[in-house]
Amino acid sequence: MLFFGDRYGKGDSSYINLPMNEEEYKNFYEELINAEVVTLHEFEKKDIFEGCMPVEVMAKRGVDTLRYGPLKPVGFTDPRSGKRPYAIVQLRQDNAAKTLYNMVGFQTNLKYGEQKRVFSMIPGLNDAEFVKYGVMHRNTYINSTILLDETYRMRENKNIYFAGQITGIEGYVESISSGLVAGINMANQILGKDRLTFSNKNMIGALCKYISTENDRFQPMNSNFGILPKLEEKIKDKMERYEKLSDISLEILRDKIKDEEKSKIK
Repeated sequence: MLFFGDRYGKGDSSYINLPMNEEEYKNFYEELINAEVVTLHEFEKKDIFEGCMPVEVMAKRGVDTLRYGPLKPVGFTDPRSGKRPYAIVQLRQDNAAKTLYNMVGFQTNLKYGEQKRVFSMIPGLNDAEFVKYGVMHRNTYINSTILLDETYRMRENKNIYFAGQITGIEGYVESISSGLVAGINMANQILGKDRLTFSNKNMIGALCKYISTENDRFQPMNSNFGILPKLEEKIKDKMERYEKLSDISLEILRDKIKDEEKSKIK
């Protein structure tokens, strides 16, 4: 039974959710881990960013790995049982006509025929038309930790700025934030103004610090609470802790904006 909705009932309910019971999930899992994959070239066999791992590789880590990852059922209720589903697949709307949907978290190296066979086992997709099959892409990024400062400017050549995934950040909003920081600071440099930096207690600043702090195991990173400094007070409840971190981050950003507005008035 398919249903529209977002995790914990938040958002605009633009996702289609496909709940799976234990039997459905385990049947799907067995076919997925044993399905045929394409033959990779040598350059494609290097380490892959954890957030973009092929779904079949992730599944081979353990039977429950997907249930704690892209098929996590937390925050949903299965209309068939009134309980939390064993696993859930989400489809994200990809066009305004609501005729094209993307399977969330299903990067894959499976052969096209195997994708059709295995993914059609997911309840609700048995008669689905697959207009585009999944493929893997590899992001190229520079070693920002030694090349860039916290404004995305090169340390050696201060007239060059970088932004986006090439800096080692992941995500659309994250790329926008890097472009914002780089763009403002480039303009300030041209106009002879001071640099604009952000506190690492704010998510924008935390990303800036992550990509500009030397790290021998540097991997692409998206925004997450793990890159923010720990709270001085101990809060056991995760959601309460995240809300506190968000409040601090937003307050810092508001103060930053106020300071910038005051400096313009002067």
